[in-house]
Amino acid sequence: MADPNLASFDNEKYISIESFKKNGDGVKTPVWFVLHNGVFYVYTEADSWKVKRIRNNPRVRVAVCNVRGTVKGPWLDATAAIVEGNERDVADTLLDRKYFMKRIANLVPGRRARRAMIKITPA
Repeated sequence: MADPNLASFDNEKYISIESFKKNGDGVKTPVWFVLHNGVFYVYTEADSWKVKRIRNNPRVRVAVCNVRGTVKGPWLDATAAIVEGNERDVADTLLDRKYFMKRIANLVPGRRARRAMIKITPA
């Protein structure tokens, strides 16, 4: 991997995303992710609070964590955006390859339509 700041994310299953409320308070959430071409992709419920916070303020931080959200490495400043179209399809396929349980969840009718794909670009 070219960027040494991203090397700590290799072979990890979870990252913690810290998104920020309007008052500046951070909210941390553990999520599945895939790192592709120097950016992170994560998916979540389209009507989740993290999506609402990202739409209001694209500034986020990410760090390696465990399934419970306990951070295991340094925080990395980044910018987040909701993506659609071909970029979303590519990210979805990459996440399906990495997480078997995501492939199972895809079998639920309408599941994809209720999800948002978030692109996180390190600063």
